Amino acid sequence: MTEPQLESIVELPLTYSENSEPIFSSIRDMEWPIWLDSGESLLSSSARYDIISAAPSHKLIGHNKSCAVFKTGSDQDKQEYANCWAALDALTPHINHSPTHPFTGGALGYLGYDVGRELETLEDQISPDHDLPNALMGIYQWAVIQDHEKQSCTLVHTQQCPHETIEEVQKRLATRTPKETKRKFLATDFKPLVDKQTYLEQVNRIQQYINSGDCYQVNFSQRFEANYKGDSFQAYLHLRSELQSPFSCFFETEFGAVLSLSPERFISCHQGKVTTQPIKGTAARGSNEESDRRLSEALRNSEKDIAENLMIVDLLRNDLSKCCEPNSVKTPKLFSLESYPNVHHLVSTVTGELSRGKAPLELLKACFPGGSITGAPKIRAMEIIEELEAHRRSVYCGSLGYISFNGNMDTSIAIRTAIAEKETIYIWGGGGIVADSVPEEEFDESIVKIRRIMKGFASISH
Repeated sequence: MTEPQLESIVELPLTYSENSEPIFSSIRDMEWPIWLDSGESLLSSSARYDIISAAPSHKLIGHNKSCAVFKTGSDQDKQEYANCWAALDALTPHINHSPTHPFTGGALGYLGYDVGRELETLEDQISPDHDLPNALMGIYQWAVIQDHEKQSCTLVHTQQCPHETIEEVQKRLATRTPKETKRKFLATDFKPLVDKQTYLEQVNRIQQYINSGDCYQVNFSQRFEANYKGDSFQAYLHLRSELQSPFSCFFETEFGAVLSLSPERFISCHQGKVTTQPIKGTAARGSNEESDRRLSEALRNSEKDIAENLMIVDLLRNDLSKCCEPNSVKTPKLFSLESYPNVHHLVSTVTGELSRGKAPLELLKACFPGGSITGAPKIRAMEIIEELEAHRRSVYCGSLGYISFNGNMDTSIAIRTAIAEKETIYIWGGGGIVADSVPEEEFDESIVKIRRIMKGFASISH
């Protein structure tokens, strides 16, 4: 059987700028604008590209156990699919090739945590209490690729991209003049939606499950919310200036906005090479150099955090093996220390080679949702999360990223992620609960991880 002929893409060089914000701002008032933001790659060698696009040709909207795809510009042109995976499989064929660019058109957006719940057909025990769909993915025919390693900027588009769309994009990019906004951002203080005593009781309940042999680890979280008025993008710009992260994202639709400052890669697949980099193990930054060094060393040597990390590495090795070549799954790095403006993390790296005949989407589906935000074993941990967490996770603990027409894919774990919807901001914090967890410390960790983000929202309001 002969391989299908792959189309060429169109590449138009642009002027590189270290800061991608003017590029995104110039196209932001087009439909469904999205910016996969590497934080200018200052903190991690894992991320080097910014990917910016808008005006998708198709919109994938996933609700509970259903998925609709709309052709842009026609609400009547609608196709129903059984789930998001079937829709993405139909809409992201491997049709072009580019060894140079990570993304050459394809799907951009998010798959929320509950898309993973649908995969496992878990019983619903939490009622949805906001309107953001379980999944929003656009099929984009063009993108601006900023390569911060090569310091290059390129507008790429498919052969199918309408000529008038590219003309409009080029016109906007020629000036890179953002549309002015007079809507300042104002937010109230964040409030927890679960009281501390209830949270501690739930952690104790998880430990009872662990001690009875149900599971080894459960990633447990709580939600906070605040009211706001104004432009959520102004808040994102402020947050990214303080908390640059290699897998950040701003994505805006009629349903609301996603503001993600994630430090964690979920699954990437580039030319068949598969990588996942789970984070397990967190410590706050110190107030001075000496205390910061002590905290980071304590994390490096923490038996509890190392054990948590290793559990998730084993889970992900098993998940990757479902779609990778036999004996190709390796762990080149274990428990590497990565430091961010607000926290230190332990990060491991697991790699593999995608099996011939398997698509990156199949790999994503086999691993979804990420083990670092469920626990182990995965399905039982998800059942316990469903029983004990008070609110739907929404985008949080799902994935943001792309599935490209050239066979590449890269996704984050949507932690350190807020959603802005109908003048309310939601944000979640959590951590892995194991047998020797101290409930008070777990409660504190759930706040430490997002404290700087919550303070960032407040500081822009003053």
